[in-house]
Amino acid sequence: MSGKNHINWRNLGTIISLMILVGAEIFGVALASGWAIAGWFQLGTTIEHALMALFSLIGAYALSLFLRKAISVEPLSR
Repeated sequence: MSGKNHINWRNLGTIISLMILVGAEIFGVALASGWAIAGWFQLGTTIEHALMALFSLIGAYALSLFLRKAISVEPLSR
């Protein structure tokens, strides 16, 4: 072998599946939370959209931290 790192396709599939599953859950919760909080306090649609965006950014950050940890457990190269 020439010493090059080869992609571990099985781990890559696991990481992509995790990203889709956990990402859908995180963004679903983020959007629902923004909608619920704005509706509960009757804040209007502009604040509702702002809360949804804010919670989605927080969710994206949490997802990136989760994926970094997942990649450290399931390395993508052999």
